[in-house]
Order: sequence, then C-alpha cells, then structure tokens
Amino acid sequence: MSKSDTPLALVGYPPAAALALRELGLIALSVPAAAPEEVVQACRTLGFGGALIAPAHQAAWLAAVSPDPEARRAGRVDAVTFGGLTPQGTFAHADALSDALSSSDYAARGAALLVLGQQTGDLLLAAPLTRLGFSQIALAAHSAPEAEKVLRDLPVGPRYFPVSRRDGSVQALAERSDLIVLTSGELPPRLLQPYHTLLDLTGQVQAGGSGATVLDLEHLGAHHLTRQLSHATGQRLNAPEVAGAARVLRGEAG
Repeated sequence: MSKSDTPLALVGYPPAAALALRELGLIALSVPAAAPEEVVQACRTLGFGGALIAPAHQAAWLAAVSPDPEARRAGRVDAVTFGGLTPQGTFAHADALSDALSSSDYAARGAALLVLGQQTGDLLLAAPLTRLGFSQIALAAHSAPEAEKVLRDLPVGPRYFPVSRRDGSVQALAERSDLIVLTSGELPPRLLQPYHTLLDLTGQVQAGGSGATVLDLEHLGAHHLTRQLSHATGQRLNAPEVAGAARVLRGEAG
C-alpha cells in the first residue's frame, strides 16, 4: 500500500475534517479520542500510516510517542507517523509559525520582538521565530523565572529580555518592539500602538482602535496543516492547496 493509500487517523476532530482531507486525495478517518497508548496500538494494528492530533489532546500524546525536539519543547504533539519501530511525534505548529511569518513578507531581520505568554511552554510556541533574525527579543511570562527558562532553547545572537508580565518594563519593551506575539493570556491595556504588528495565537484580541497591523492567521492554519501532513503521511502539499481543509480543522477541532 502506498503512502497515499494508507489511512490517516484523526484524533479529536469531527467527521467534517475527514471529509475535507478526503477532498485532497487522502484517506482520513476519525478515531476515538481514548487513552493515547491504546489509540497508537489500534492504529498500528489496523495499518494507519499516521495521525493528526486536535489541540485538546496534544499534551496527552507526548508520552505515547517518541517526540522530536519541537514536541519536547512545546510539551505536546500534533502529528504522528506510525512507520518504524516506534511512533514518531512532532509539534508541526512550531515551524508553521515561521513559515507563515516568512510568507507574509514581514521583515524580521533586525526588528524587535515581544512575546507575551503565561508559562514557559506558552512562550516556546513562538521559539522558532527567534531564528528569523530579530535583533532584540523580550519574553514576558507570569514570572521572570518562567521567562528565563525559555532562554536555553533559543539561539545565541539576539539580545534577550526575560521579564514578568507584571513588571513595568513590559510597556517600555513594547514601545521598542516591532512585532508582538501573544501566545496566551490577554494583552495589557493600551500596549498596542499603530506602529506595531500583532500575531495573536489566542484568537481573542480585538486590535480595533489601536491601529496596529494584525497578521492573518488563516495562512498559519494552512502552513500548519501542510507541516502536519508532511510528517504524518510523507506528502508535501502547499499552503494554498490545503487552505480550505485547514479552516475546517481549525474551526471544528474537538
């Protein structure tokens, strides 16, 4: 059976997601979101080639597979391949974030970045962006120690400023930043200014009256799905090709 004929398991996604992927020529089937170890065993027995994992189940799958560095850093798995002796898991969302920012023509090199989250894992969602040439990167978490933990996974080169979200310096760092990435929680009041570009991974921010430029996350969803499918099936599709299916998965994931 070729990879294109090998069924793909969808964990935590509704039937509409399977239908959307079938329109791309993939054999996709929803499977029960039971204990990950049981699902892995069942999928391998039934000949599934890989799986896509919906957000609500990604953390639970980390211990059921052999995670790659991106999955270990994020503490979650969103795509799995069952080929080989052990199932291999990745967190495809990480590199998809870089793909989306690069395809938006945003000029990252030499710019200043502010990442806002709560815990270390939140900030690590934006870690791949730190490899795009930013000269200054501020990391704001619930506490300064939480922000400092992220530094061991980031490249040498940029100037880093790990701080607490409650620190008054966050406002000053924002004023010196070009791109603001919100990975969890809320934006502090009056933080956004017209010269900012916002990448909101929470989907909750109303940037309305600030005048800031908001990056379109529709492209992120498409890049994410291409990365997931590449890992789980070995097929390399392009973002425009999967955009419709990505909207279905993003909007209806359980």
